[in-house]
Order: sequence, then structure tokens, then C-alpha cells
Amino acid sequence: MNEEIIRCCYHEDEGFSCTEPAEPSGLCYWHDPKILKDKPEDIARLEAYARGGGMMRGIALKRAELPGIDLVRHHQKTGFDMSHAELYRANLNGAHLFNLNLQNASLMKADLRDSNVHCANLINTNLLGIKWNGAKIENINTGKAIKQERMALEAERVGEQEIAEDYFEQAEEIYRDLRKAAEREGLFAMAGEYLRKELTMRRHQMPKFSHTRMVSKFVDLFCGYGEAPIRVIGFSMGLIFICALLYLFTGLSYDGNIHVFNLNNGLSANLTLFFNCVYYSVVTFTTLGYGDFTPIGFSRAIAAIEAFTGSFTIALFVVVFVKKMTR
Repeated sequence: MNEEIIRCCYHEDEGFSCTEPAEPSGLCYWHDPKILKDKPEDIARLEAYARGGGMMRGIALKRAELPGIDLVRHHQKTGFDMSHAELYRANLNGAHLFNLNLQNASLMKADLRDSNVHCANLINTNLLGIKWNGAKIENINTGKAIKQERMALEAERVGEQEIAEDYFEQAEEIYRDLRKAAEREGLFAMAGEYLRKELTMRRHQMPKFSHTRMVSKFVDLFCGYGEAPIRVIGFSMGLIFICALLYLFTGLSYDGNIHVFNLNNGLSANLTLFFNCVYYSVVTFTTLGYGDFTPIGFSRAIAAIEAFTGSFTIALFVVVFVKKMTR
């Protein structure tokens, strides 16, 4: 009578279970973290296992030697699902990992040099210390925030500032490595996004309410660290509108007459005055200075500040815009 085959005991709370024959440990060959996958035949074995429908989720490939492995699911819209896989220090040099789902996996210190990671799902994946040189990373999906950034924000929320700073430092390193990899591949738009995230992580490590942190935050809000020309436009429009409101109540001079908001003037007259203030605000912001309207009283200080800020903002917009377009 044949003995009953013991199946792998790997199971996930999401309901995924492995049905491969178990090793003495109770786990199958691919899910057993104690088995080092460094044999020459492991590459062909893993490729066959994947294409044969084997469960790839959660497989343990810590320090595995898999250079040049082909884990592309050919002629399919979705790639192999390697969620929760452990690939710590795995050698994937020159590997083909196109469209691979590595969500919630660990690629910590993995060797991805010259590999194809195009369209891979890296949401909530540990990307610390990866060797990216030569890797094709077009259209990788790292989500709105990488794993370390999420953990840092959570630690900060519960008051664990020291732990938060450590995760922010790791996140900064990851974003810096991704930025450099994108720049090497000529993906400058992607590099710009990672630059913003890198500098944001650096800001979070600064002391709260410090001068450097406040300046960094202002630069981010103002122009996205030089990567968001639309923010400069938004700031400009907001400043023009706010100054127009101030001119409305502090008054302007036109043809020797003082024009200032007054409830007795009626809605039509005050609305016309407001549009005139918007016109004057635009002229002042752009430093055109037609001279038809002139500031009086407190309006002079407002106009001086707006003119100075406007000249600086326009110059900055040109720099940021040209930087963005040349990419």
C-alpha cells in the first residue's frame, strides 16, 4: 500500500496554500528557508516549477544563485505571482523578471544588475540595498510610498521617533538608489519623482520646527524641489489673487482719485474695482509697471513685496520648466 504523500504546510491567511510534496521540515523544496538554492540545476528547476503552475508566492530564495533565470510568463497579460517571496541577497544578475508580481516580497540586497525588471509590481517590497546597475526599470510600480516610508510614518504616528528616523533614513537610501538607476537608464521623469521622495525622506529626519526643515518644506510646496512647475504656477496665481484682495481694501490711485472698497458703492462698482485690482496685481507681479494705477498707503508695501516675489518666481519657473522640458 502506497504511503500518503505529505504536502507542503505553507499557508497564507489570504487562503493560498502550497500542495507540493513536503521535505522532512514539512515545507516543500521551494518554500523551505533552510534549503539554500545555489545548485546549478536550480535555475532550470525553478523555471519548470513556475511554468508548471507551482505556487510561487512566499518561496524562500534567500542567497539563491539564479543568474540569468527566466521568470517571464510568456504570452500572458499577467506575470508570475511571487508575493511575499524572500529574495534576500539573491543573485539575479541578468535575470528576466518582466511583469513579475513581487508585492510584499523582500529583495533586500539582491543583485539585480543587468536584469529586466520592466513592469514589475514592487508595491510594499523591501528594496533596501539592491544593486540596480544596468537594470531595466521602466514602468516599475513602487506605489505611492515604499515599505520603509509607510513604516516610518506609522512609527512617527505612534510616537516612536527613533524608529521612524531609522526607517526614513532607509527610505531615503532606497529612493536615492532608484533615482540613480533611473538616471543611468535615461528615465529622467522617473528620476525626478524619486528625487522629490528622496528629499522628502531627508526632511523627515530633520528636527521638527527647525529652520532647515521649514525651508525644505517650503521649497517642496513651492516647486516640488524643482520638479513641479505646476506648483510654481499655482503659487503665482494664489499670490496674485491674495494681493488683489489686499489692494481692494487698502486702495489704489487712478487719475488722481482714490479707489477703495466701500459697501456704499454697490456690488457692480466694487466688482469692477476688484477686477481692476486683479489687473494691477498681475502688472505688479510681472513687474510691467504701466503706471495707470499707483499704490497708496499700505498698498505700497504690498506692491513692493509682490514685485520682488514675482520677479523671483518667474525666474524660478523658467528654470524649473526648462529643466522639466529638456527631459
